[in-house]
Amino acid sequence: MTTAIDIHGTCDARFGRVKDAFAENWAKHGEVGASLSVAMEGETVVDLWGGSADAVGARPWERDTICNTYSTTKGITTICAHRLVDQGLLDVDAPVVKYWPEFGQAGKENITVRHLLTHQAGLPAMREFLPAGHGYSWELVTDKLAATEPWWEPGTRHGYHAVTFGWLVGEVIRRISGKSVGTYWHDELAEPLGIDFHIGLAEEHDSRVAEMIPFAMQAMAPDHPIASVMLNPNSMTFRAFMLTPEALQPGFVNTREWRAAEIPAANGHGNARALARLYGALATGGELEGRRVLSKQAIDAATVEQSWGEDAILMLPTRFGLGFMLDYPDGEMQISPTGRIFGHPGMGGSFGFADPEARIGIGYTMNKMLVSYSEMDPRWTGMLGAIYGAL
Repeated sequence: MTTAIDIHGTCDARFGRVKDAFAENWAKHGEVGASLSVAMEGETVVDLWGGSADAVGARPWERDTICNTYSTTKGITTICAHRLVDQGLLDVDAPVVKYWPEFGQAGKENITVRHLLTHQAGLPAMREFLPAGHGYSWELVTDKLAATEPWWEPGTRHGYHAVTFGWLVGEVIRRISGKSVGTYWHDELAEPLGIDFHIGLAEEHDSRVAEMIPFAMQAMAPDHPIASVMLNPNSMTFRAFMLTPEALQPGFVNTREWRAAEIPAANGHGNARALARLYGALATGGELEGRRVLSKQAIDAATVEQSWGEDAILMLPTRFGLGFMLDYPDGEMQISPTGRIFGHPGMGGSFGFADPEARIGIGYTMNKMLVSYSEMDPRWTGMLGAIYGAL
C-alpha cells in the first residue's frame, strides 16, 4: 500500500492540523485503516476515516466500518456497571457474593465489586487453560472463575485482569439485570442513542468489519520486563492474556466465533465516532442527546484513583479508577496535557477517552496493531498533540 492516503470525513477548520496528523500515521507508522473522532461540548468536530479495511488494500475503510477494539471494550463494560450504580441496583462496596453467590468459593467470600473494578481481585487468569472452543462459553468461564483461588490476597495489589475483567464484572451485571453485558449495553444505550458499538456482534455486520492485522509476539523489545513472561506459558502474565489455545492463533479475532461471543473485556466492535460521542457525553456531565448516560455523581466516583503503581501483570505502572483507566500524572506516560482523561485503551492501539477539563471525548480505532509496552503508541502522539493544540 502506498502512503498517499485519501482521508474522508469532516473536520472543523480549527482542527485542520488533526486531519494532517491522522494522515501522517500512514507515512510514519504504516497505518493500514483507521478512524478518528472528537466530540466537543456535545458536537462532533472531527470525524475522519481512511485506508483499507483489509491487509491487502482490496477493501476501503468506509464511514460505517467497525473493528475489534480489544480492551477499549472495558470502558463500555464499566459504563454498564456504573449505570446499575446510578439505578440503585449495584453497591460497589458490597461483596460479590451478594449478587453472585457461587463466587464465594476458594476463599473469595470477602472480595468486593470494587476489587473487580480496580483489578485488585487477584483473578487475572485461571489456574488451567480453557479447552479449545470453550472461551466462548459464558457459563463455563464464569463457573471456572467462581471456583478459582486468587493469585494474591485481594486488595493488597493490583494486576491487569486483561480478559477476566469482562466476565467478572459482566456476571455481576448479568445477575442484577437479568441480561448479558452485550444485551444490557444495547438496550440501555447503544440502540436508543445510535451508538455503533457492539459486544456480541450479529452476523449481519460482518461485511463492514475490518480485518485485524496482529503484531508478532517476537516484536516486543527483548529487554523489556514483560517480554520474557509473555513468552513463558507458565507465567501469570501469559495466562492472563492467553486463556485458550485459540488466543495463540494469528487471526482468531477475525472469526465469526470470536465476533459473536460476548467477551466484555476484549471483543467489542465499533468505530471512533461511537467512542467519541459516548465519551464526549461523559466529559460534559453525562448526558447525550437529552438522555442520561451516567450521572455526574457516578462519573466523579468512577474516576477517583483506586489503583496506582507497578502492575502485577503488565509490570509497568498503571492507574485505575473504578473500571476506567486514568491518565498518568506527570512523566513520559502522561497521555494528555491536562492529565485528567479517563476511559480505556485497547491492545494494538485503539482508545476511547473523556477529558472533563477540556470537555472533549476522543475515539480512535484501527486494524493494524502496534506493540508499544514501554511508551505511548506513536500514532497517538501526533493526533493528541494536534487535538489539544487546537483547543
